[in-house]
Amino acid sequence: MSSERLIYLPLGGAGEIGMNAYVYGYGKPGKERLILVDLGVTFPDMDSSPGVDLIFPDIQWLQDRRERLDGIFITHAHEDHVGAVAHYYERLGAPIHARAFTANIARRKMEEHGHPEKAVRTAGAWPETVTAGPFTVGFVPISHSIPESSGLAIDTPAGRVVHSGDFKIDTDPGVGEPFDEALWREVAAPGITAMICDSTNVFNTHEGRSESSLAPAIEGLVSAAKGMVVATTFASNVARVKTLAEAGQRAGRSVCLMGRAMRRMIEAAVQTGVLKEFPKTVNPENAKEIPRESLMLIVTGSQGERRAASAQLAQGKFQGITMKEGDSFLFSSKTIPGNERGVIKIINQFSELGVDVIDDSSERYHVSGHANRPDLIRLHNLMKPGVVVPMHGEHRHLREHVKLANDNGLRGALAVNGTMLDLGAEKPGVVEYVETGRTYLDGSVQVGALDGIVRDRIRMALNGHVTVNVILDEEDDPLGEPWCEIKGLAETGRSRAPLVEVLEEDLSQFMGRAGAKILADDDKLEEGLRRVARQSALNEIGKKPETTIIISRMSG
Repeated sequence: MSSERLIYLPLGGAGEIGMNAYVYGYGKPGKERLILVDLGVTFPDMDSSPGVDLIFPDIQWLQDRRERLDGIFITHAHEDHVGAVAHYYERLGAPIHARAFTANIARRKMEEHGHPEKAVRTAGAWPETVTAGPFTVGFVPISHSIPESSGLAIDTPAGRVVHSGDFKIDTDPGVGEPFDEALWREVAAPGITAMICDSTNVFNTHEGRSESSLAPAIEGLVSAAKGMVVATTFASNVARVKTLAEAGQRAGRSVCLMGRAMRRMIEAAVQTGVLKEFPKTVNPENAKEIPRESLMLIVTGSQGERRAASAQLAQGKFQGITMKEGDSFLFSSKTIPGNERGVIKIINQFSELGVDVIDDSSERYHVSGHANRPDLIRLHNLMKPGVVVPMHGEHRHLREHVKLANDNGLRGALAVNGTMLDLGAEKPGVVEYVETGRTYLDGSVQVGALDGIVRDRIRMALNGHVTVNVILDEEDDPLGEPWCEIKGLAETGRSRAPLVEVLEEDLSQFMGRAGAKILADDDKLEEGLRRVARQSALNEIGKKPETTIIISRMSG
């Protein structure tokens, strides 16, 4: 048997932004002990996944090897990193390790799904470590847009691997730990075999800005506003929520947090000691009684989510509060690509109400939580790894990050979801390709991407639906005429007659022409009825609808 190897295998998050799940393994090929870093979700859209609640990475490869999985390590509490832990706990069963704030969020998720909270274990910051099989893992504090984000120092018999997590280089983040260059130099000192690195902002060539740089502009905006001020940001960006709340307090306004996710994050930050001070808030019930010019709301829904507080306010009322002409609404956030339609809809709805909307096109009221190109180069230079493997980005981000590493005198390796690399080899390269994909949470059930459920839903949305009913007697003779029901289709077409009547007439003629062999064979009869119904609809309305055929046979 060949000697041990150190493998890296992304199951989600490499080739897309979201749904992060990264496997590391060490041992003889095919017998490696494994750990998983992050287990997140991504969010559906009406174009590609209508009606779906959440999207998860497909972890079948890992589930098939669950007896070799020694632990799950969560770098931070964003949904695209922690959102799937409770959904997949039964299928993986391994202990979950996270720092206090992230563990608090993970335990809430476990509790909601009826799983033991003790499966989530609180880890201390570096130099404390957790041992899992052949791995020794340390949580190294790094700045990001949520408290207690960590990169991971993963020690293996083949050397130390650094998994950057999501990060930026911010020495004054307001809440949470600042970037500590000396600490990261200490991590790099023994030599780094490989660094798996955030790629989100690789195309942004500007120096990154500190979270603390936003306060003056936000305070100026809030103090100058005349009516009620409402601001939205990512609920998990505790530092930003605090900055917004302090701006409201300094302007003499009462502050109200609206949206479950916002309150949950602030509670978790207070409970775990991440947040030492936060302005006094009022609840929505009391907020209704406060004069508009003395009130500031901080609300969820910065990405246009239909059920969040921002969208509800844009539609008229949320928890008894309405927005009016002269009020201001601030997006202290960046619109994630793909969410533009929902955000623009909300902006237009506010415009119709006479509300002044301030977005972040001026870049005065938001800074990214991800490293821009100069920050990436700085971390490359600090770590000097044997190989840089980009993660957390679309394919174009990963490819550009490989080029950046190469231009910086380092070796870069491109590994999209399903690509297994041997990190310990002299020239790290692909050793295997694994089938990956996504699964959907549809209501309360998890369904596979290849199960056809979402595909059928899209087809019905695009093409409409016809149900055809026919009844036959014991002799296989039709009893009465076929009848149809339509959904999502025009009621009349080219002939100006009701579509249902045209379909029923054509189907009746088909039944009259069908021979005994077809009438006796359900499969052949169904195929014929479907073909006629779809062709008849195409002739009438220019669409071939999805068709359900119901054949009933009477017995004596």
